[in-house]
Amino acid sequence: MLKKVLFIVISFLILIMVFINIGSFNFDFSNFQRDSIGFMFKSYIIISLSCFTLGEITKNYSQIDKVWSLVPIYVAWYVCYSAEFNTRTLIMAILVTIWGLRLTYNFSRKGGYSIYFWKGEEDYRWKEVRKSITLFRSNFNWTLFNLLFICFYQMGLIFLFTLPILAAWQGNSELNNFDYLIGVFMLLFIITETIADQQQYNFQTKKYKKINLGEKLDGEFKDGFISSGLWKYSRHPNFASEQLIWITYYFFSVSATGKFINWSIIGCLLLVILFYNSAKFSEGISEKKYPKYKEYQSTVPIFIGFRK
Repeated sequence: MLKKVLFIVISFLILIMVFINIGSFNFDFSNFQRDSIGFMFKSYIIISLSCFTLGEITKNYSQIDKVWSLVPIYVAWYVCYSAEFNTRTLIMAILVTIWGLRLTYNFSRKGGYSIYFWKGEEDYRWKEVRKSITLFRSNFNWTLFNLLFICFYQMGLIFLFTLPILAAWQGNSELNNFDYLIGVFMLLFIITETIADQQQYNFQTKKYKKINLGEKLDGEFKDGFISSGLWKYSRHPNFASEQLIWITYYFFSVSATGKFINWSIIGCLLLVILFYNSAKFSEGISEKKYPKYKEYQSTVPIFIGFRK
């Protein structure tokens, strides 16, 4: 896992350096846009530090998870407001809101939130990370990891994959049919993510109901993991959909700027890298937990098309 984290961080630094030094990228913002960027950067610092502080006090390190689906809504509507509700930014903000509210509901029903906002279920992977990496058994090292990676890196990523809306404001070309096509595909991927999450939720609910009632487990319940529905075609259809949502979202900035590659692509690229490494780490846990998981891996692709 440590190698995966280092790879993610190094990828981020390399992409930042490459993008800064590519002269064809347009970083020429208006004064009003620069003011908006400054405000969003302050928001990023405040939210990241708040999540870090709450995590350290409560020892629940999933504070970022609680705002993962909410911060993009905040960023999108702030930019939309700053752009005086430009039609393209308005469409983008509405789509992000649909995505965010659905994901918030899904996170909530799994116990992610509590009436005491600092509580709620913690992502099981953080305990596995700390247990499996000797370096993180030191309280100081873990605190540093929480500050730099869990909070500041992940929050930075949230802001970055939402920022095509800023590039769309910057480009400010006329709305066209391509924008409507992008919107349709983004809605389609939100729907497939919803279906995948619902299938997983139904499976886990029924599995633990059977366990609690002492009923015999058979089929995929005996295997321990879902392998039907969309999960028959992808080991992580929800992750695949999430990545496709933000890749599609990026194309709004392409439509607005007329450039297939612009500076705001960094967010969706880093998201793909994070999700791939996160999925591989989760699967390492599943391989140890479920004997038939390796067989599942050999026949079903991790996301789309590729089996590794």
